[in-house]
Amino acid sequence: MSEPESTVKIRRAPKIGAFLVVGGLIGALVTLVLTAQFPVDPNVGFIALFGYFCLFGIPAGVLLGALLALLLDRVSRKRAREVVAERESVGGESVAGEGVADES
Repeated sequence: MSEPESTVKIRRAPKIGAFLVVGGLIGALVTLVLTAQFPVDPNVGFIALFGYFCLFGIPAGVLLGALLALLLDRVSRKRAREVVAERESVGGESVAGEGVADES
């Protein structure tokens, strides 16, 4: 028994969580480099100063990573392809998307 075919869109979407983590790490690294470029107040110390500036650098990196991920997600939506997929029944249960896609 053949089930009806349907048209589906296939695209490569970025993993937003990975972009957020990498953005935060890059923000911390940039904060470290910028903190090391300037003289340190001996009353505060380098670690405390670095920790304070991380409160600004890490969220900025996460924000930039999120914006990049959203931009790449929008680009991937424009590059999405439509293919024909068929639904198959296996053991009485309907399984979607496991058929062979016909690219024509």
